[in-house]
Amino acid sequence: MIDNASIPDAAKWAASAVFDRLAEAEAEIHGVAKEKVHFHEVGAVDSICDIVASCHALALLGIDQVQNSAINTGGGTISSEHGLLPVPGPATAKLLAGKPIYARGPSVELTTPTGAAILSALSVASGPVPSMSLRCSGFGAGQRDFPDHANVLRVLIGESSETE
Repeated sequence: MIDNASIPDAAKWAASAVFDRLAEAEAEIHGVAKEKVHFHEVGAVDSICDIVASCHALALLGIDQVQNSAINTGGGTISSEHGLLPVPGPATAKLLAGKPIYARGPSVELTTPTGAAILSALSVASGPVPSMSLRCSGFGAGQRDFPDHANVLRVLIGESSETE
């Protein structure tokens, strides 16, 4: 499906890498071969759209490197087809291994397996905002509103300004 999409080759490569990473995590969690993974909840049309659209946006914007700050996973529990699970769920936790995470705010899932897969496959570094000449920024709001917590994703786009 991705190979036949009318999107740049860079977006196709990135989207395929994200789905591959997601399949690896799910396979490990369920103890099956990667080729046998069924994208139950994660395979919903909205997740496919989120992954492909994110990768397409990166390609259209000419982004050649993704970095992330610490990731707020949320807390509490989530209901899944496997029953009640802690947040972050198994797939999200597996995908975020090695990345800085924290849990603050409402007791809900704030980082989904889809978002974790995008970061896991595409982010080359984690930590504080790197030194850069900021070109632009954007914010995307989630569907839930919390009384004491913003539910937004912030993106900063810039040119590296590190001196060597």
